[in-house]
Amino acid sequence: MSSPDRSGELLTIADRVVAMAAPGEQVEAYISRSLSTEVRVYEGEVEHFVSAQSEGIGIRVIRDGRTGTSYAGTLDPSQIAEVLAEARDNLGYGEADEWAGLAVPDGVAVTPQTLWDPHLETTPTARKIQLAKDLERMALAADARVRVDDSNYSDSFGEAAVATTTGIRVAGRENGCYLSVGTLADDGDETQTGFGFTVGRNVDELDVEKAAREAADRATRLLGATKPASRRVTVVLDPYVTAQFLGIIGGTLNGESVVKGRSLFANRLGDDVASPLLTLVDDPTNPLAYTATDIDGEGLAARRNVLIESGRLGMFVQSSYSARRMGATTTGNGVRGGIGGSPSAGCLALQIVPGRRSQAEIIAGIDDGILVQQVQGLHSGVNPVSGDFSTGAAGLSISKGTLGAPVREFTIASTLQKMLLDIAEVGGDLEWLPMRATGVSLVIHDVTMSGA
Repeated sequence: MSSPDRSGELLTIADRVVAMAAPGEQVEAYISRSLSTEVRVYEGEVEHFVSAQSEGIGIRVIRDGRTGTSYAGTLDPSQIAEVLAEARDNLGYGEADEWAGLAVPDGVAVTPQTLWDPHLETTPTARKIQLAKDLERMALAADARVRVDDSNYSDSFGEAAVATTTGIRVAGRENGCYLSVGTLADDGDETQTGFGFTVGRNVDELDVEKAAREAADRATRLLGATKPASRRVTVVLDPYVTAQFLGIIGGTLNGESVVKGRSLFANRLGDDVASPLLTLVDDPTNPLAYTATDIDGEGLAARRNVLIESGRLGMFVQSSYSARRMGATTTGNGVRGGIGGSPSAGCLALQIVPGRRSQAEIIAGIDDGILVQQVQGLHSGVNPVSGDFSTGAAGLSISKGTLGAPVREFTIASTLQKMLLDIAEVGGDLEWLPMRATGVSLVIHDVTMSGA
């Protein structure tokens, strides 16, 4: 039987904190309670098992443009009073900021979602362990050259509540799980790595066989890889690589990056910044997204925001703070890293609207190209202001519509601006990943490949 939703208890505590606000103060109480399970299996035995619970409160106090914060990993009433007192004390250490302030209700209704699955809550620990063991066994059985580095099961259950003196008062809960496996493939003196994963709201949604097969394929495919010849080439980004690429793009499409001069898209609203084939949305209201949520980190309703539509830049995501600085309105994109920090603007669940063709169908139409399956140093190789892009990569060559020999130790380089404009096709192979972006195969023309 599923346990009752106790997030209302957290909201009651938050209400008590807000009621202690002094005249002239804005006060926010953010309270969370979580439970997680982590299992790691190696050679058929449990190598690591942790079931952890945590709870805590973070309080923000804003007065005269100054912000004071404090937090504690307890919900003991006497400790909560100390957290509030400390937040007030910390007001004196910050500089005054004319845009400082809490979010206010904006009238956007919460999109109903099913973010809590009672079946996950009642899953026996023994089954969670068995899933990790099954994943290891299947990955080993997929190819005789494969070893498993580790096989993992992970789940999380979270309840949270936010209350403010500005009228926000919300609470909710969500849970989810995933399996992941790291593989090694050996051939003589050479070793290559791979990985696979599967996500779901409950364990019955986890595709163990698919995760095992992909982990084995990713490692064995690259055995015997050589350095390709340098040239300009069409690349096909594997869905996981596309998701990493979107993470970079998403970081430049928020209001805080723009006002701080850290975005190549500043002053480009309304411009055609990508191929007409690209429509990019941030949609945490899609329950299939691993990071789906009904409210953002400030307690406002999460919503579907279309950032780039048919290549045209339509909007930036905004927290209440970045919106005030830009003279815009919040988009329900306050992202909170935990109870101890203040929310910032950020994407919650990025997705490219998918096309229709599978990766195999796409590759069949490419005469000369590279299927990029791995990238290294992506974040350090990208300048979010200039857009300069350069990263190490590995993958498979494409010749006359057929996947060929594995290649590695090469660099792909361009600019983010050019890559977005040179998108030639968006795949229909949408993959939901345990991160803030989904993946699809993405075809990009005219990328510089530096190899042999």
